[in-house]
Amino acid sequence: MLSEFLLSELSRLRAASELPLHRQLYEALRRVMLEGYLQAGERLDSSRDLARGLGLSRNTVITALNQLTVEGYLVSRVGSGTYVSDNCPKAAPKPRARLAAQRPHLSRRGETLTSCYTADQLEVQPFTAGIPDFSAFPVALWQRLQNKHWRMSYPEMLDYSGAGGHAPLRRAVADYLRVFRSVQLDADQVIITAGTQQSIALCAQLLADHGDTLWIEDPAYWGAIKALTAGGLKLHPVAVDGEGMVPGAANEAAPPRLIYVTPSHQYPTGAVMSLARRRLLLATARRHGAWILEDDYDSEFRFSGPPVSSLAGLDKDERVLYMGTFSKVLYPGLKLGYLVVPKSLIAAFRQAHYDLNRPGQMPLQAALSEFIEMGHFTAALRKSRVSYALRRQSLLEGLKPCLGEHAFISGAEQGLHLCVRLPPTLDDQALARRIAEHGLLVRPLSGYCLQRRDARGLVIGYGYAPLAGIMQGAPVLARLIQEEIRRWKAGF
Repeated sequence: MLSEFLLSELSRLRAASELPLHRQLYEALRRVMLEGYLQAGERLDSSRDLARGLGLSRNTVITALNQLTVEGYLVSRVGSGTYVSDNCPKAAPKPRARLAAQRPHLSRRGETLTSCYTADQLEVQPFTAGIPDFSAFPVALWQRLQNKHWRMSYPEMLDYSGAGGHAPLRRAVADYLRVFRSVQLDADQVIITAGTQQSIALCAQLLADHGDTLWIEDPAYWGAIKALTAGGLKLHPVAVDGEGMVPGAANEAAPPRLIYVTPSHQYPTGAVMSLARRRLLLATARRHGAWILEDDYDSEFRFSGPPVSSLAGLDKDERVLYMGTFSKVLYPGLKLGYLVVPKSLIAAFRQAHYDLNRPGQMPLQAALSEFIEMGHFTAALRKSRVSYALRRQSLLEGLKPCLGEHAFISGAEQGLHLCVRLPPTLDDQALARRIAEHGLLVRPLSGYCLQRRDARGLVIGYGYAPLAGIMQGAPVLARLIQEEIRRWKAGF
């Protein structure tokens, strides 16, 4: 890297100077040290290596290095090499104003994307201290499957995938969705993506133009807000109640091009969309010629009540694009998800996915398809359900003392988080900060809201929290909620 920098500097000097080569190299090296690219005590490449890298004679390099040594910039140690002197003079620091002026400015879109609805503020992680728990995942088996497919010689497995993903994996996904989510589909309709974020972005890019209106739940999933805002869509918030999104006459003034929903376990309230509301939403999409983006992010984990059919399973007009992820059952870093598109969109989505995203990870996809086909996915899911069910139950038991007239739980039937709903005038953000002072991490429900001001509560994740941590932390959480409700009642 030093040679590359020096080559650039020598090229600049040659264009503006008639100095001999050894003097040009001297000036270039001197600048490198004065401006801190080479720090005191750092060892330079040998004169032979520098000469080779710069395309100069060794005598030219030695002459420049000798002059810098005489002036105290370098020190030569016999048998060791040439180093930047500890007494090397430093250039005066550049004024801060000049540095600030050189910083590039973000676009308006960039400012929006980096200033609100950020993962570090809203991502549901363990409510108690601890690291993500992947103990239910068979790591050794997974490593063997990956190694197997890396050892096998498939030239096409090292290339991009223009077919929407590894065919056996697409078939496995189709079989799974037909049985467990009542989605009627062919494997050709499945596109393997790098997760839900990429699926959402692909839908926004292909199905809507810049400035088109998208109906989104309020409160909403922060990741969808980011992906859809980046796509240039105009977000129209639609309130959520106990039965999911509530599209009404007030929303008809802003007809949608796209509708984004999480009907099986609304993120973050946990509401399950009723059958009547699902039919209403499908009729609304049909009337407006809109597309529904159904994010079924954690449907694998249902702990009570009968399973509810997916929107895609009820769709007769091919207006629903269904998306899911493997991250919840396996591990987040896997970064593999799937998107099911109507048959009329298969060719367009495959081509756009290939052109825009250059999808790959074929050996990883092959390992996952075999993992599913051999029954390991089902086994891992079964084990995870048992583990998460215990944590969920422990959390519910611990929260009981704070529940009553002014606090109730929503969304506990499914998923890896639940929501403690609080009075609409209680400051849930201040409560979350107070809880954080006790070493517990929860998210204020109001932080997920786009427009409404009446949604207050705490979003509490238990998927990564160790059982012992939940048993210890849940009573503390309940006590702090009770204290906040008493303060709220006293000032009401």
